[in-house]
Amino acid sequence: MDIMIEKLAQDLSLRPEQVKAAVELLDAGNTIPFIARYRKEMTGSLDDQVLRTLSENLERMRNLNKRREEITKALTEQGVLTDVLQKKLEKAATLSELEDLYRPFRPKRRTRATAAKEHGLEPLAAWLVMQHKNGDPYEKAAAFVDPEKDVPDAETALAGARDIIAEAISDEASLRKQLRFLLVREGVLAVKAAKEEDSVYSTYYDFREPVRSVAAHRILAVNRGEREEFLKVSIEPPEQKCLQAVRDMFLQDPCPAADQVRMACDDAWTRLLFPSLEREVRNLLTDRANDSAIKVFSQNLHQLLMQPPIRGKVTLGVDPGFRTGCKLAVIDENGKVLDTGVGYFTLPGNEAGKAAAARLIKGFVAKYGVTAIAIGNGTASRESEQFIVSLLPELPGVAYMIVSEAGASVYSASKLAAEEFPDFDVTQRSAVSIARRMQDPLAELVKIEPKAIGVGQYQHDLKQNELTAALDGVVEQCVNQVGVEASTASAALLSHVAGIGPALAKNIVAYREENGILSRSDLKKVPKLGPKAFEQCAGFLRVRDSRNPLDATAVHPESYDAAKSILSLLGYQIGDVKGGIADIDKRAEAYGTEKLAEKAGVGIPTLKDILSELKKPGRDPRDDLPKPVLRTDVLEMKDLKPGMELRGTVRNVIDFGAFIDIGVHQDGLVHISRMSDKFIRHPSEVVKVGDVVTVWVLNVDEQKKRIALTMKRPD
Repeated sequence: MDIMIEKLAQDLSLRPEQVKAAVELLDAGNTIPFIARYRKEMTGSLDDQVLRTLSENLERMRNLNKRREEITKALTEQGVLTDVLQKKLEKAATLSELEDLYRPFRPKRRTRATAAKEHGLEPLAAWLVMQHKNGDPYEKAAAFVDPEKDVPDAETALAGARDIIAEAISDEASLRKQLRFLLVREGVLAVKAAKEEDSVYSTYYDFREPVRSVAAHRILAVNRGEREEFLKVSIEPPEQKCLQAVRDMFLQDPCPAADQVRMACDDAWTRLLFPSLEREVRNLLTDRANDSAIKVFSQNLHQLLMQPPIRGKVTLGVDPGFRTGCKLAVIDENGKVLDTGVGYFTLPGNEAGKAAAARLIKGFVAKYGVTAIAIGNGTASRESEQFIVSLLPELPGVAYMIVSEAGASVYSASKLAAEEFPDFDVTQRSAVSIARRMQDPLAELVKIEPKAIGVGQYQHDLKQNELTAALDGVVEQCVNQVGVEASTASAALLSHVAGIGPALAKNIVAYREENGILSRSDLKKVPKLGPKAFEQCAGFLRVRDSRNPLDATAVHPESYDAAKSILSLLGYQIGDVKGGIADIDKRAEAYGTEKLAEKAGVGIPTLKDILSELKKPGRDPRDDLPKPVLRTDVLEMKDLKPGMELRGTVRNVIDFGAFIDIGVHQDGLVHISRMSDKFIRHPSEVVKVGDVVTVWVLNVDEQKKRIALTMKRPD
C-alpha cells in the first residue's frame, strides 16, 4: 500500500498524506462529492476532479497488481519463476511490460516453432544461438535429419531451428519495449483509399502523419473509415532502425552460425514482431484517442449541465412537427404544467391553421403571462421559429430560444415523464421537456442518458464502459455541486445525489408523496435510507421550507452544532440565516478565523464553507455565469455575408474547433486556427459549451450547409 500511495502521490503531484487519506475514505465507501465537500481537512481540500483522477488511477494500479499476482502464480505453478524474473515483475510499471515478461511462458497456439520443437530441433537452435566461432551449421544440422520426423535434410533442420530462435527473439521483453518505443517515436500512420468512390473519408485517401503527433479525432476518423471498408490503415516503421535493434541484441561476432541467427532475427522482425507491435501501437493510438475524446465530451457535458437556469419566466415549449402539428405546453416558473395545445403552423398554405395557432399562442401569453418560448431544434424547427418570430411584434416582452437537445434526447426525457403525465402523449411530454430544459438545464438533462446528449465527437466509437463511467461522474459532480431540493426533485435528479441510486430515489419520491418531506431529518424515515446513505446525501439535499434554516443550505447536519456555535459567537440568531447574513465574513475576520474555527470545533476549510453558506444560503453556482441568449429575430443562411458580425452560443467543442449557434438552424464552425491570435493546443483553452461569443462570417456554402466562422476580428 505504501508503494502505491507514493506512486499515486508522485503521478498526481500530491502529498502522500493527502493520497493516503483519500484512499482510506474511498475504501470506506464514501462518495467523491462527499469527500470533496465535507472531508477537506482530511484530504487537504482535494477537489472533485482530482479525487476522480486519483480514484481512476487507484483502480488502474490495483488491476495492474491483480494481474501481477495472477502472472506470478501462473509462473510459480509452471516452476519457471526465478529471482531475476520475480524482480522484473515487481518493477513492471505497465500492463504491457507485465505481459511482455509473461509472453515466453504463456500457453501458445500451435506455431512453426512448436512443430520444430516436436521434431527435436531445440538443441540445434541452442547451438546456433551460442554462435561458436568453429563448426559448420550444416554439418551440425546433419545430425538432426530424420525423415520420420519430417526433417528430410540439413536445410530443413536449420529452417526449423531458425523458427525456434525467431519465436524466442519475438518474446524478449526488453526488445519489445525498445521496438515499441521506436514505432511510437518514429513510426508513421499511413492511410490509403480502399475504394475508388467518394465518401466522407476522402480527406484520408492519401494521408500520412507521425504516430507521436496524430490528433485524436483523426485516429477515430480513420478507425471508423477502416471499419466501414473505405480506408486501409497501417503503421510505417523506421524499418532499418528496428531491424538493426533486433540484430544488435542477438548477433555476436561474425561466424558461420551468426548468419543463421541473422536470418532468424530478420524473420522475427518481419513475421512476428512487427505485426504484433503494429497492433499494439494501433491499440495505443485508439486508447489515447478514446481518453482524449472522453475528456472533451466530459468537459462539454459539464459546461452544458452547468448552464444558468432561466428563472422567473412562464415558458411555452414548442415541439415542432409538420403533419401532426406542433405540440405546445405552458409551464409556470417552477415547471408545473399550466396548459397544452396543438398548433398547425408549419405546413405551407395552411392559412386557417396558422391563424388558429396564432390565436392559441396569443391566448396562452395573455392568460398565463408567458415571457419565454423554447423551440425544439428538430423537424420543422425552422418553420416553427419563423412563425413564432412573426408573432413577436404582437407579444411585447416575449423572447425565444432554440433548445439544441431536442430530437432523441428530449424524446427520451419525455418518456421518463410518463409517470408524471400519464394522459399526455409522447410529443406533449416532449414539449414540457423542452420548456423545462430552458428553465433548468440540469434538472431536465439528468433524465437523459449522458452520451445521447451529443456534445462530443465519435461517441459511438469510444469504449462505452469508460465513456459511461466518465459521463456519469460528470453528472454526479454537477448535481451535487448545485444541490437538490428534496421536496420537489424528480427521481431522475435524486438518483445522482451522492449516496442515492435509482432505487433509493424512487423510495424518497414515494415517501414524499405519502408523507411529505418537511426537514432533512425526515429523510431518515425513508425505507432503506440508512445512516451511511444519509451521511453521504444529506448535505446535498435542500429542504427550503424546513423550520431549521440550515436545512436549506449546504451545511452538513454533522456540522449544525458548529454552525450554531459560529452564529452565537458572532452575535447572530439561527433565524438570521433565512435571508442570508451579508456581513458574516467581515465579523468572522474581525473575530479571527483561526480562533473561530477552534471554538466551533472545525477546521479552516469547513469554517469557510459554513460562512459562505450562512452568507448566501443554498446559493446556486450557476447564477454567477452569463445567461443564455434569448432571441427576438431570425436569420437564414442566405442572409449571411462574409464579414458579418454575429453573437452566438457555443454548442459543441471538439479537437479541431467549436460549433457555434448563430441562429440560422445550422451551426457554424470556428476552426482552432481562427480562435485566437496566440497558439493554443485545444479549443477548450478558449471556449466552452454555453459560452456566448462574438464571431464573424468567413464564408457560407448553402448547398453543403456549411458556415465557416472566425473569432478573430477581420481587418
